[in-house]
Amino acid sequence: MNKTYYELTITLDNNFEEFIADFIANIAGDGVELGKGKIIVRSQSDLTFVKDALVSLEGTLNGTIHMDYTLKEKENVDWIKTYQESIQPIEAGRFYIFPSWYAPKEGLINIKIDPALAFGSGHHATTFSCLEAISIYVKPKDRVIDVGCGSGILGLACKKLGANIELCDTDPLSVESCKENFELNVENYDKLWEGSANKAEGTYDVVIANIIADVLRFIAKDLKSALKEDGYLILSGILDKKEELVKESFKDLTLENRTLKDEWVTLIYKK
Repeated sequence: MNKTYYELTITLDNNFEEFIADFIANIAGDGVELGKGKIIVRSQSDLTFVKDALVSLEGTLNGTIHMDYTLKEKENVDWIKTYQESIQPIEAGRFYIFPSWYAPKEGLINIKIDPALAFGSGHHATTFSCLEAISIYVKPKDRVIDVGCGSGILGLACKKLGANIELCDTDPLSVESCKENFELNVENYDKLWEGSANKAEGTYDVVIANIIADVLRFIAKDLKSALKEDGYLILSGILDKKEELVKESFKDLTLENRTLKDEWVTLIYKK
């Protein structure tokens, strides 16, 4: 064990904690601890690159999220154990999401995700709402694609329901994290690639995209092209103040359902 470790503390509006923590874990792969209005990242490697990535993200989001940063080098402690003890399983729709140091739960569909490896663990409002939607709209043998798959949790949920699942993400670290989580759950996907929906082949019964609103608008044509007639499109990652902009990009589809959780909107469309 190294004598010191690095600790990056991010203070921000608590409505955005889990969204930013998800982003951090996909690029850092280290322990991410949440507090009220605060995120703490710890690593034995210098975390300056994480801070720089968050500053870049702030600029991309045009001031939607403001963050302050404190980066320190500190004396080493067993923070991994402390972090693991802070993570609790959750129930979302038909699913029970739990880290590997907990036991599965009878009566629910179990998905094992270790947040220390990738934070996409169902705790964020958008992921939670997508899991609820998947519980309703995904059927056995459906052909499903998860665009922007992150940790792979949504694809795993579809696979557990008997669907055929393909996944993609523009972030190579997310692609690797997705592979690891499918292996952790002893499940197989049909295809997984680095990139977006424009590389998809054919059409799908269900298309899932849990991505920020501006990206959803940018790839709207590709998402709609990938969707079968009478298929369902699950969109999430949408801040309520961006909802109307997203709806404008998908107005040629039929809006079947809308959910709002912690200022995050999930929209279900039918083609």
